[in-house]
Amino acid sequence: MPRYDYVCPENGRTLEVSHAMSEHLDTWGELARMAGADPGDTPETSPVERVFSIPMFTTSGSSGSGSCGPSGFS
Repeated sequence: MPRYDYVCPENGRTLEVSHAMSEHLDTWGELARMAGADPGDTPETSPVERVFSIPMFTTSGSSGSGSCGPSGFS
């Protein structure tokens, strides 16, 4: 499931949550519950905004050929 960062302008906090691509969180209360975070003194009706973040990709292993293409062709 994709992970998304949301920021609450009211309190300046950013939380990361996982949810379906079709789902969208609108309030601090929804976000705090989904993230398992204490909402604190921020009103649960405070709006939140999904922020753009660049996904990090990692690779494991190596082809050993030193190139991106298939080996064995000349």
